Amino acid sequence: MTKKRLFASRLLLFALLLALLSHGEAAQAQKKNSYACKEPDPASLCTAANTCGSPSQPCFVDVKRTSNAASATPNIPGAKGNRLFCVKVDTSVIWHSDTKHQGFVVDMGPTSPFDPPEDIVGGSERAVTVRAKIPGCYRFSAGACLSGAIYGMCGNGMAELVILK
Repeated sequence: MTKKRLFASRLLLFALLLALLSHGEAAQAQKKNSYACKEPDPASLCTAANTCGSPSQPCFVDVKRTSNAASATPNIPGAKGNRLFCVKVDTSVIWHSDTKHQGFVVDMGPTSPFDPPEDIVGGSERAVTVRAKIPGCYRFSAGACLSGAIYGMCGNGMAELVILK
Protein backbone atom coordinates (compact mmCIF):
# COMPACT_ATOMS: atom_id res chain seq x y z
CA MET A 1 0.00 0.00 0.00
CA THR A 2 2.82 2.45 0.79
CA LYS A 3 4.44 1.80 -2.59
CA LYS A 4 1.17 2.72 -4.31
CA ARG A 5 0.91 5.96 -2.28
CA LEU A 6 4.52 6.83 -3.04
CA PHE A 7 3.96 6.16 -6.74
CA ALA A 8 0.71 8.19 -6.74
CA SER A 9 2.32 11.15 -4.94
CA ARG A 10 5.27 11.14 -7.35
CA LEU A 11 2.90 10.97 -10.30
CA LEU A 12 0.88 13.88 -8.90
CA LEU A 13 4.04 15.91 -8.28
CA PHE A 14 5.23 15.23 -11.84
CA ALA A 15 1.83 16.28 -13.28
CA LEU A 16 1.87 19.53 -11.26
CA LEU A 17 5.41 20.31 -12.36
CA LEU A 18 4.50 19.64 -15.99
CA ALA A 19 1.42 21.90 -15.71
CA LEU A 20 3.46 24.74 -14.18
CA LEU A 21 6.14 24.51 -16.85
CA SER A 22 3.66 24.51 -19.73
CA HIS A 23 1.79 27.48 -18.23
CA GLY A 24 5.05 29.41 -17.89
CA GLU A 25 6.00 28.74 -21.52
CA ALA A 26 2.57 29.88 -22.73
CA ALA A 27 2.85 33.10 -20.72
CA GLN A 28 6.34 33.69 -22.09
CA ALA A 29 5.10 33.16 -25.66
CA GLN A 30 2.35 35.74 -25.12
CA LYS A 31 4.81 38.30 -23.74
CA LYS A 32 7.23 37.70 -26.59
CA ASN A 33 4.75 38.81 -29.27
CA SER A 34 2.99 41.63 -27.43
CA TYR A 35 4.36 44.41 -29.68
CA ALA A 36 4.08 44.42 -33.45
CA CYS A 37 7.26 46.49 -33.79
CA LYS A 38 9.24 43.67 -32.17
CA GLU A 39 8.15 41.21 -34.85
CA PRO A 40 10.72 40.30 -37.55
CA ASP A 41 8.43 41.66 -40.28
CA PRO A 42 5.79 44.03 -38.82
CA ALA A 43 4.51 44.93 -42.30
CA SER A 44 3.22 41.37 -42.63
CA LEU A 45 0.66 42.22 -39.91
CA CYS A 46 -0.94 44.84 -42.17
CA THR A 47 -4.17 43.82 -43.88
CA ALA A 48 -6.99 45.66 -45.62
CA ALA A 49 -8.84 45.54 -42.28
CA ASN A 50 -6.18 47.57 -40.42
CA THR A 51 -4.81 49.81 -43.21
CA CYS A 52 -6.03 53.38 -43.17
CA GLY A 53 -6.18 55.78 -46.09
CA SER A 54 -4.03 55.80 -49.23
CA PRO A 55 -1.82 58.32 -51.01
CA SER A 56 -5.00 59.79 -52.54
CA GLN A 57 -7.29 59.38 -49.49
CA PRO A 58 -6.34 60.73 -46.03
CA CYS A 59 -6.37 58.66 -42.85
CA PHE A 60 -8.21 60.30 -39.95
CA VAL A 61 -7.09 59.37 -36.44
CA ASP A 62 -9.28 60.36 -33.49
CA VAL A 63 -7.29 61.05 -30.32
CA LYS A 64 -9.43 61.17 -27.20
CA ARG A 65 -9.40 60.88 -23.44
CA THR A 66 -10.95 57.62 -22.26
CA SER A 67 -12.06 56.80 -18.72
CA ASN A 68 -8.55 55.86 -17.60
CA ALA A 69 -6.16 56.71 -20.45
CA ALA A 70 -6.07 58.17 -23.96
CA SER A 71 -6.54 56.40 -27.26
CA ALA A 72 -5.78 56.91 -30.92
CA THR A 73 -8.35 55.31 -33.23
CA PRO A 74 -8.06 55.38 -37.04
CA ASN A 75 -11.17 55.76 -39.20
CA ILE A 76 -11.29 52.09 -40.15
CA PRO A 77 -14.56 50.20 -39.69
CA GLY A 78 -14.37 48.19 -36.48
CA ALA A 79 -11.09 49.80 -35.36
CA LYS A 80 -10.32 49.89 -31.65
CA GLY A 81 -8.24 52.46 -29.83
CA ASN A 82 -4.49 51.95 -29.38
CA ARG A 83 -4.35 48.97 -31.73
CA LEU A 84 -1.89 48.52 -34.58
CA PHE A 85 -2.82 50.31 -37.78
CA CYS A 86 -1.02 50.81 -41.06
CA VAL A 87 -0.70 53.58 -43.66
CA LYS A 88 1.18 53.76 -46.93
CA VAL A 89 4.01 56.18 -47.67
CA ASP A 90 2.72 59.59 -48.87
CA THR A 91 -0.62 59.14 -47.09
CA SER A 92 -1.86 62.24 -45.29
CA VAL A 93 -2.71 61.44 -41.69
CA ILE A 94 -5.12 63.87 -40.04
CA TRP A 95 -4.93 63.73 -36.25
CA HIS A 96 -8.02 65.24 -34.61
CA SER A 97 -10.34 64.91 -31.65
CA ASP A 98 -14.09 64.40 -31.96
CA THR A 99 -14.51 65.19 -28.25
CA LYS A 100 -15.44 68.80 -27.52
CA HIS A 101 -12.97 70.95 -25.51
CA GLN A 102 -10.16 68.44 -25.70
CA GLY A 103 -6.49 68.82 -26.57
CA PHE A 104 -3.96 66.15 -27.46
CA VAL A 105 -0.28 65.47 -28.07
CA VAL A 106 1.07 62.59 -30.17
CA ASP A 107 4.75 61.83 -29.65
CA MET A 108 6.38 59.58 -32.23
CA GLY A 109 9.61 59.31 -30.26
CA PRO A 110 13.10 60.34 -31.32
CA THR A 111 12.56 59.76 -35.06
CA SER A 112 9.25 60.83 -36.52
CA PRO A 113 8.20 59.18 -39.79
CA PHE A 114 6.08 62.21 -40.71
CA ASP A 115 6.61 65.46 -42.54
CA PRO A 116 6.78 67.77 -40.63
CA PRO A 117 8.70 65.72 -38.05
CA GLU A 118 7.63 67.62 -34.90
CA ASP A 119 5.33 66.34 -32.15
CA ILE A 120 1.69 66.50 -33.16
CA VAL A 121 -0.20 68.97 -30.97
CA GLY A 122 -3.86 69.64 -31.65
CA GLY A 123 -7.37 69.52 -30.28
CA SER A 124 -11.06 69.42 -30.98
CA GLU A 125 -10.83 72.72 -32.84
CA ARG A 126 -7.40 72.15 -34.38
CA ALA A 127 -6.78 69.10 -36.54
CA VAL A 128 -3.16 68.47 -37.54
CA THR A 129 -2.21 67.02 -40.92
CA VAL A 130 1.09 65.25 -41.49
CA ARG A 131 2.34 63.12 -44.37
CA ALA A 132 3.78 59.62 -43.85
CA LYS A 133 7.31 59.63 -45.29
CA ILE A 134 9.57 56.98 -43.72
CA PRO A 135 8.53 53.30 -43.95
CA GLY A 136 8.84 51.24 -40.79
CA CYS A 137 7.17 50.35 -37.53
CA TYR A 138 6.69 53.06 -34.90
CA ARG A 139 5.46 52.91 -31.33
CA PHE A 140 3.95 56.23 -30.27
CA SER A 141 2.31 57.79 -27.25
CA ALA A 142 -0.91 59.77 -27.35
CA GLY A 143 -1.98 62.06 -24.53
CA ALA A 144 -5.31 63.87 -24.20
CA CYS A 145 -6.78 66.33 -21.70
CA LEU A 146 -10.09 68.07 -21.34
CA SER A 147 -9.86 71.85 -21.38
CA GLY A 148 -9.28 73.23 -17.88
CA ALA A 149 -8.32 69.80 -16.56
CA ILE A 150 -6.65 69.55 -13.20
CA TYR A 151 -3.90 67.11 -12.24
CA GLY A 152 -5.02 63.56 -12.94
CA MET A 153 -7.64 64.58 -15.52
CA CYS A 154 -5.38 63.81 -18.47
CA GLY A 155 -4.59 60.42 -19.87
CA ASN A 156 -2.06 58.84 -22.16
CA GLY A 157 -1.74 55.60 -24.04
CA MET A 158 0.61 53.77 -26.40
CA ALA A 159 -0.10 52.47 -29.89
CA GLU A 160 1.78 51.22 -32.94
CA LEU A 161 1.80 52.35 -36.54
CA VAL A 162 3.35 50.65 -39.57
CA ILE A 163 4.17 52.79 -42.58
CA LEU A 164 4.24 50.66 -45.72
CA LYS A 165 6.32 51.29 -48.86
